[in-house]
Order: sequence, then C-alpha cells, then structure tokens
Amino acid sequence: MRIIRFVEGDARVLAALTDENQVYPLPDSDFMTLVRRADREGCSVLEAVNRQIAGAVPSDKDFGSLALAAPIDAPEVWAAGVTYLRSKEARNYEATGGRLDASTFYDKVYDAERPELFMKSTAARTVGPGGDVCLRSDSSWQVPEPELALVLDGGGGIIGYTIGNDMSCRDIEGENPLYLPQAKIWRQSCSIGPAIRLADTMSDPYKLTITCRIFRDGEKVVEESASTGQLKRKLDELVAYLAKDNILFDGTVLLTGTCIVPPNQFTLAPGDRIEIDITGIGTLTNTAVSA
Repeated sequence: MRIIRFVEGDARVLAALTDENQVYPLPDSDFMTLVRRADREGCSVLEAVNRQIAGAVPSDKDFGSLALAAPIDAPEVWAAGVTYLRSKEARNYEATGGRLDASTFYDKVYDAERPELFMKSTAARTVGPGGDVCLRSDSSWQVPEPELALVLDGGGGIIGYTIGNDMSCRDIEGENPLYLPQAKIWRQSCSIGPAIRLADTMSDPYKLTITCRIFRDGEKVVEESASTGQLKRKLDELVAYLAKDNILFDGTVLLTGTCIVPPNQFTLAPGDRIEIDITGIGTLTNTAVSA
C-alpha cells in the first residue's frame, strides 16, 4: 500500500494507492494526520487505511492522469553521505581533481563508526513529482543523486519509504569539504515522491532496485541501476545517529545515500528530464531548470 497526494482544483487530496494502481481518496488532509489518526485508534497506519477504504469504490480517475504533489510536506530533509562504495569512489575522484586511484578523507568517512549526516532541505526548498529542480548558477558540474528516503515520526520510527533526489554540485563539493552546504542546499535542490510506501508493506528495504534515467531533447543519455543491498550501513543505524540529542519533527525525511553516479564527464543541463525509479515505490520525475 502506498500513499499519494494529488491536486484537484485548489485542494490537495490524500489517497491510498494499491499495487494495482487503484486510487482511494482518504478523509485526512495530509500523511501525518493519517499517522496520528492511526495512533489514536491504536492501530498501524496500514490498518487505518484499510478501515477507511473497506467497501469503498475506487476513484474513476486513472493514476497516470493525476497531478501528483509531494506526498508529504517534510519540515526537514536530512541526508546521509558516503554510505555506498560507489559514492566514496566518486567523492575521492572529485576531491583529487580526477584521480581514479585516489584515497582521501572520504575513505575514513566510509569506514568510520559515525555516518556522515547533513541537513539537505526544508519544505520550502523541496519539490514533488513533476516539479522543476534548479541548477545552481555558480556550478558547472551538477548531477542528481537518486536515493531511498525514509519517512520518520517524531520518535525516529520509520513509518514509510519514498524516493529522494539529492541534487549535488560535484565541483563545489570536490573543491573543499567545508563547502558541502553550498554543494547541497539551494532553492529547489531536493525532490521527493511520488508516493510513500507504508513501512508495514515493505518486505525488505535492502532488496530494492534503484534506477536513474536522464533524458536530453528526448534522447536517453544516462541509465544506471543499483541495489539497496549495496548499502554499507543499516537504516536503523542512520536514524539512530540522526535522532541522537536532536529534535525530530513528525514527517522528517532522511535520504540514505546514493549508489548511482552518472559518468564523470556528465553534467545536467536545463531541460534535462530526470527519472528515478525504486522497486515498489514508483518513479519520481523532475525537470532541471536554471536557477
């Protein structure tokens, strides 16, 4: 079971989306309201949804025709870095000016007990499916970073899974590690969606295939796939470090790192269409535009 939001007139409608792509509008206004309702009823979110749609007739609207919005207005989006070997290799390449056999402090980050965690975005900087992601004006080497994203409650519980695009400036990050905030955070530099897969319906988050496709002028110029099984750290480990002596707001999203990096000579251009697909969640599509 997945949860989506779509735009209908001036309203955003929360809905349940079955694996057969049947759409059932829900009475709650947003995802966290649904979660809190389930808490009050003493049941799981899945049970609450099943109660609401039991005996209901699905919408006559085709899922593919819906104007999807971000499934949640995440008050904060955090991200984990260098959680995959491929990410470590890419960071080393950036930090050494293009050496393929280089070792840097990113090796230490990859092997350390403490993971790298950083603030990525806020609700005002985050876009949903179909939205535009911005290309930073002072960077000449920018890429999407497709990531499995965790939707958390205020206690650090994983209540769902979605897709995140951690837009990144490889040249700025490679120039100096202290420039990480500028390499990661700017207007519309993050997207999430298109749905939240309820945690109760995720059989194994370490057996998901992530695929990233990039199209330019209608032609596919990048396509790469990888598995979340390559993740070096456990998801609960990342959440535990994020929650330590911290405040977690209901609906916080944590991006878990990327295992896909486009070819080193590639950079996004205005008009590029980015598609990120994760097994059982859906496909997050965005278009790159100039900032």
